[in-house]
Amino acid sequence: MVKHIVMFKFNDENKQENLLRAKEILETLLITVPTLKKMEVGINISQESRAMDLSLYSEFDTMEGLSLYANHPEHLEVIKFIKSVAVESKVVDYIY
Repeated sequence: MVKHIVMFKFNDENKQENLLRAKEILETLLITVPTLKKMEVGINISQESRAMDLSLYSEFDTMEGLSLYANHPEHLEVIKFIKSVAVESKVVDYIY
């Protein structure tokens, strides 16, 4: 199983609206991307200065499944939106 975790720091302009929109459109990928087996999207509640604003946890059966997700047209549209409102992201992928 492949685990894919991404965390995002969003621009302050319209932050709450953009966080809610990003969460909503990310969660639709569970329906449209067949290789995506599980997903959790969370909006940060921590007040720490090092905290990121949004986290994505997802699971795939294989690395090929993750690659198909990464290049899926619906995912690319989501990334386009997030890149327009986020200022930073961090990723980790691992096999479990």
